[in-house]
Amino acid sequence: MCSLAGGRRSCPGGNDAPARAGTLGCSPFPRIPSEPVSELPDPGWQVLPREFYRRHPAEVAPELLNKILVRSDGRAARIVEVEAYAGSEDPAAHSFRGPTTRTATMFGEAGHLYVYFTYGMHWGSNAVCGEVGQGYGVLLRAAEPLLGVELMRQARPRARRERDLASGPGKLSQAFGITGAFDGADLVGGDRGLWIACDGTPPPDAPVVGPRIGISRAVEFPWRWHVPGHLHVSVPPRRR
Repeated sequence: MCSLAGGRRSCPGGNDAPARAGTLGCSPFPRIPSEPVSELPDPGWQVLPREFYRRHPAEVAPELLNKILVRSDGRAARIVEVEAYAGSEDPAAHSFRGPTTRTATMFGEAGHLYVYFTYGMHWGSNAVCGEVGQGYGVLLRAAEPLLGVELMRQARPRARRERDLASGPGKLSQAFGITGAFDGADLVGGDRGLWIACDGTPPPDAPVVGPRIGISRAVEFPWRWHVPGHLHVSVPPRRR
């Protein structure tokens, strides 16, 4: 069990993240029996079960690092940067003041995709977490393209380098063709051809932790995580 003190999520295992379990680094929960997902590029990949998401977003977020966002058309990218947003306990969350037409998906079942429009031009993609009614989510901030790179290039023709294809929440959504039509998509059942899967790569033991980007409230919450030294994060590490 984790506790919230001073806006900081404190969990067993230290480093403000829960202890991990499982030999493949996929999930601390048993896989839910289901029909094989034929659209996954590799039969060894496992779709994350719904129980994975039914926790506080500050627990889910760091464990989403190194998981893979998959689309049924062959696009796949490794998640390397995330942010947690925690409903009524988080003034920076869209869901802070309760459900609205825009945020209804955040208050629904865990394991669905909450998609929002921002700055009049970008879409942001979030994995819904917690229990129904809590309004929790994890923003997918950046990913490293693995498969279907040419499709991503077609979706983002202005990207000059592969590392620019999904190195930010708007870029990631654009690279995968995610728009408001995907709001509410089931990441477990894959009803719209989107999943988050694990290929056996565990989350980093010591992810970089810090404040979230582009917010003006709850800036003290250390709820942004990314893979150390990864060049595909939204703000890449400086070379010394």
